[in-house]
Amino acid sequence: MIRTGLIGYGLGGMAFHAPLIDAVPELELAAIVTSRAALVHERYPQVQVVPDVATLLADPTIELVVVSTPNDTHFSLAKAALEAGKHVVVDKPFANTVAEAEALTALAEAQGKVLSVFHNRRWDSDFLTLRTLLDQGSLGDITLYEARWDRFRPGLRGNWHEDAGPGGGNLIDLGPHLIDQALALFGPPEWVTGDLIAQRQGSLVDDYFELTLHYGRMRAVLSSASIVPAPRPRFAVHGTLASFVKHGLDPQEAQLRAGMRADDRGSGVEEPAQHGVLIASDGTRRPVPSERGDYRRFYSGVAQAVAERRPPPVSPTDALGVLRIIELARQSAAERRSLPL
Repeated sequence: MIRTGLIGYGLGGMAFHAPLIDAVPELELAAIVTSRAALVHERYPQVQVVPDVATLLADPTIELVVVSTPNDTHFSLAKAALEAGKHVVVDKPFANTVAEAEALTALAEAQGKVLSVFHNRRWDSDFLTLRTLLDQGSLGDITLYEARWDRFRPGLRGNWHEDAGPGGGNLIDLGPHLIDQALALFGPPEWVTGDLIAQRQGSLVDDYFELTLHYGRMRAVLSSASIVPAPRPRFAVHGTLASFVKHGLDPQEAQLRAGMRADDRGSGVEEPAQHGVLIASDGTRRPVPSERGDYRRFYSGVAQAVAERRPPPVSPTDALGVLRIIELARQSAAERRSLPL
């Protein structure tokens, strides 16, 4: 078993990383850096709570370090872990800038260590279902891909996501998920068009964005807004044979936050009422049962990368591609023009 240390026990550490690590047999959740020892020991009484990052990195038995902290700390903590000779998983975003991400990639290569980024939404139930439909050619040639992540949060919450700077805002928060999924399906686009704005009263960062990725005659539109009482479809993908329309989010986050184990037989299983619909060109509609989502597959891939020297489930190169599009989208929005990748 690969002894694993987790830095951070906020939402990301508590609802995603800790339960997923705990559910993968090849990994041992050995230590967590947090001030919330009581919360840790409610669920993981055997896990050591350590007072600071330096103590964790000095432990020679810890092979893998997971960084689940505010965005502005991702680079410095991942760098310190790599320099300490650890394999590293970084929560999304990989870093705040392309330059930081390139530095981490080079350091991991020099150290001979695995470096991966937690783009877990590749293992969402709806995305896996869509990918199968595309592989089967059920939609024909794709002309328009729309992926949206809407919320109704009209008031500010006062957390670090809303702080001014490169680590704050909706684009760097939800954008990596939407962009990574699009790149996984279609590869890098030719052009990028970005539209960013702060719509909520008093907001210092973007809380709405819409990106258009240009692929020849096909367009991929990625969008998120914070004042949407009636969310738009999560996916609306249109081709020459049919459209696939899907509302609602993968259930895993809600299940994990409610305390369900990631290896429970119901984990990642979506209710039939949430399944998407395939609409043929003649108007015929049929429901498409959602595949089971499974974020454990990310950490199983990390374990194989560490133990067997396999490629990580999300490569630093892939995560770099996401950040390049984020930076280009910001520039596009500022200059009000489309930019080549």
